Amino acid sequence: MDTQERTIRRILQDTGDTWAVVGLSDNPSRAAWGVAQVLQRFGKRVVPVHPKAATVHGEQGYASLADIPFPVDVVDVFVNSELAGAVADEAVAAGAKAVWFQLGVVDPAAYERTRAAGVDMVMDRCPAIEIPRLADRV
Repeated sequence: MDTQERTIRRILQDTGDTWAVVGLSDNPSRAAWGVAQVLQRFGKRVVPVHPKAATVHGEQGYASLADIPFPVDVVDVFVNSELAGAVADEAVAAGAKAVWFQLGVVDPAAYERTRAAGVDMVMDRCPAIEIPRLADRV
């Protein structure tokens, strides 16, 4: 098992069950909406983070990571690569244990900064794809 696979397993199994999903809105046609639904199905608490701060899948939304009044274990990032590095930095500052960049979201400098801060990170992968695979392997 390579390092990336070990990190994915650690984040999905051991890191905690509170996931802030940055870019999650109440629009069911957006990928973040479906991914959040899968995460919930696998026992994760999903916290929407979006400027509109809408309630999604029964969870109160927040305009930013800094507005969330409780600890977050994983920050799942559904913004474009140009904005993702700043979100990773905010996640580290907020005390998140892991950062997950979705498929197509790539920022190698943010990856290096996040890892240097001692925070696990996965880039260009989707937890809604990985978590069922992991369940099948358990």
